[in-house]
Amino acid sequence: MNLSRASGILLHPTSLPETPGIGTIGKQAYKFVDWLSSAGQTLWQILPIGPTGYGDSPYASFSTFAGNPLMIDLDDLVERGWAEAASIVPPEYIKTDGPIQYGSVVWWKIPVLKKAAEHFLDTANSTDRAAFEAFKNDSASWLDNYSIFMSIKEFYDAKAQEEDKFGAMWSNYWPQDLASHDPKTVSAWHASHVKESEIHKVIQFFFFTQWYALKNYANKKGISIIGDIPIFVAADSADVWANQHLFQLDKNGKSTAVAGVPPDYFSATGQLWGNPLYDWDAMKKENYHWWVLRIQAMLKVVDFIRIDHFRGFEAYWSVPAGEETAINGKWIPGPDHALFEVIKEKLGDIPIVAEDLGLITEGVRKLRDDFELPGMKILQFAFDINEAGKEGFVNAFLPHMYTPNCVVYTGTHDNDTMQGWLDKASDAEIKLISEYITGDENALTRETLCPHLVQLAFSSVAKFAVIPLQDVYAVGEEGRINTPSTSDGKNWIWRMTPEMFDEKSAAWLKRMGALYGRNVSNPE
Repeated sequence: MNLSRASGILLHPTSLPETPGIGTIGKQAYKFVDWLSSAGQTLWQILPIGPTGYGDSPYASFSTFAGNPLMIDLDDLVERGWAEAASIVPPEYIKTDGPIQYGSVVWWKIPVLKKAAEHFLDTANSTDRAAFEAFKNDSASWLDNYSIFMSIKEFYDAKAQEEDKFGAMWSNYWPQDLASHDPKTVSAWHASHVKESEIHKVIQFFFFTQWYALKNYANKKGISIIGDIPIFVAADSADVWANQHLFQLDKNGKSTAVAGVPPDYFSATGQLWGNPLYDWDAMKKENYHWWVLRIQAMLKVVDFIRIDHFRGFEAYWSVPAGEETAINGKWIPGPDHALFEVIKEKLGDIPIVAEDLGLITEGVRKLRDDFELPGMKILQFAFDINEAGKEGFVNAFLPHMYTPNCVVYTGTHDNDTMQGWLDKASDAEIKLISEYITGDENALTRETLCPHLVQLAFSSVAKFAVIPLQDVYAVGEEGRINTPSTSDGKNWIWRMTPEMFDEKSAAWLKRMGALYGRNVSNPE
């Protein structure tokens, strides 16, 4: 993929400010696009946008194709005539500032959206109804299964709650004929629950109507959106339920082995993700059709696709089901070149960024490079004091080691913020970073280094430089998005403040872009 030199900001829409309980894709998202434009930035990177479940992780969604209803902007629905103003008023305890309030937002907003969907079905004019019908036709390959899945899930989730059976999902609680996706049983369910299914389709129509309008606005401003696809999908998803033959499951729909990674930088026991693993032989027999549909759908939503855990295509870490950690897994060959040859044949040269972090082998590098996919460089991984001075400073994450076909980040959603990382760095590491940037180990301190590291990313030869918004403002560890292998309620909750739409910071970013030859095509 031939990238033009550019830079931008990493910010998930849920982190946008000044809407009840969670960021949305309404006016604040447009304001952010305007701010990016004023800052001379041409890239906006987001996390996965699917509907989230237990744990609130965007990397564990009920569907890899659907949009997250919590990101729908209610004010926009009222303006379009698709909801009544009196119905969208939030309870007083749902705040427009502070961290995301997932539980409260779900409890309040999902019923509001369902009521709006009913209002739409009852009152929509001919133009809007035609648009809805077109959306259903265009999205039928995933929308039908998703809407039925959600209608069944809501029914049995409510039943399980009444019985105090928490953690119930389709493979361990639904009646067997429904759990096995028996066509006659599923058809009979749908016939008796048409309205519930249709409401979920309308909510998805709301989401994608708003999303495509936002994307169009961003593109007209010269801003491209970098989306994110997790390599694996959630067990509790329409994707697995409706395509059980494509996953490593037993006859009851339960995983025989699950995804993770071995011990690494983030965890001494590895990361046990628990996602079902693909049956790549079954995928191959269908010419990887499901993956082609997945990439094709994502390309309608974003301009570039970052594939999380790219190395899993070359070989994936398979952990026997039931293990408590990821230690006892093993590497098993993935589809390697075969998958990407089919994707290229069907869709052409696609704009994919490979998240090639972790234990990367020559095979992974060959897969990435044979399809000319840019990899990722993380500045937080660059300054390992134990490597400094050993036969030359050759850490691959140091800017002087880059080749142009890559994307450089100060950090990712799985890292601490840059300032949070600097606050915990050793004195020796601080001196090393200062020396690397200025030639003087005492010139910069942990309090002053953050903007210099942002500038270092901009100045590198990497074609794309993407900075988490928190690092533009040197936000400390309180701005961390996610800590892998934890579930303490502190992940995925950070929101920016309105003050971060700051003209001074925008001017500084614009100057960095100009100084280092990025974003020269910005129409603003």
